[in-house]
Amino acid sequence: MIDPALYGDDFIGWLEQPLATLDQASREQAQERQQQLTKPPGSLGELENIAVRLAAMQGRDKPTLDRVAIAVFAADHGVAAEGVSAFPQAVTAQMIANFSTGGAAISVLAKALGAELRVYNLGTVEPLPALAGVEPRIIAPQSGNLAQEAAMTEEQLEAALLVGREAVDTLAGEGRADLFIGGEMGIGNTTPAAALSAVLLGCSAAETVGPGTGLNNAGVLHKVKVVEQALALHQPHSNDSLELLRRLGGFELAALTGAYLHCAKLGVPALVDGYICSVAALLACRIQPGCEDWLFFAHRSAEPGYRLLAEALPSKPLLDLGFRLGEGSGAAVAVPLLRMACTLHNGMATFAEAAVSGSER
Repeated sequence: MIDPALYGDDFIGWLEQPLATLDQASREQAQERQQQLTKPPGSLGELENIAVRLAAMQGRDKPTLDRVAIAVFAADHGVAAEGVSAFPQAVTAQMIANFSTGGAAISVLAKALGAELRVYNLGTVEPLPALAGVEPRIIAPQSGNLAQEAAMTEEQLEAALLVGREAVDTLAGEGRADLFIGGEMGIGNTTPAAALSAVLLGCSAAETVGPGTGLNNAGVLHKVKVVEQALALHQPHSNDSLELLRRLGGFELAALTGAYLHCAKLGVPALVDGYICSVAALLACRIQPGCEDWLFFAHRSAEPGYRLLAEALPSKPLLDLGFRLGEGSGAAVAVPLLRMACTLHNGMATFAEAAVSGSER
């Protein structure tokens, strides 16, 4: 239950707005078409399910994924002061600049896909000048240290969630895109992801904490202790998903959560990246059940905490390539697979069209 004394009317009204509904007639038409195509039923496996799901999402029996929009949310984390990352916080700002100049993996992938890419800077310790393709939405230089205090105030959480809403409106609202991808960048952000997944999944910090950007064994053990400290501090609030996000999350995690929620409200299919993004997606589903209808999960992250997380997600990840980069890169790599599902569904001949005898059973 949202406390109206803590959040603005616009935010409360948006969060309580109902989700879009899937078009069951289009789903049935797409399923019927799959049965008529020149192949044994089910022989294209998950590609058939993808096409049918997209048909229900898009409200047409022949779905398309020509227009893809990618938003990368970037922010620094106060918990970096606990020494939970192998890289300094300055890397967050440096990577934002790298996104702007096209040198990052997601920049290359977006160009290859013909996708629109926009980066949202929610706050970095190292200040940044104006950069092409980067939207400054500074909330604070960094979130609070979740091992010592709440990661965000109520006002900061609201602002971050609404940046996610803004990104979806700008890039995918009113039919601007067929598919939305969220990405993230923030040194130290596997720590809040590990803390959140431990609470959401009811497991220990040792089961969810991994090396992140490359910690050694001693570094991972230290990170476990930091997460355990955070979990003990914020345990009284473990039954409230929104409050958990405020206390254990970060600006970019909250923006991702807001983006997935808004995709579900607008009826925009979203392709979820790896560990960080999947934690945000699971939070979105806990905050507003039914959000999962609008989500595809792109790939199985190599981050150890993802193994348990994947069991709790509403659908299986599409790829397993050992990725752990973030940025939305794994989701971008999965786009051609989704496009191929549409191409096969739309382009194959039916048995009647090809004058091929169908199954008699």
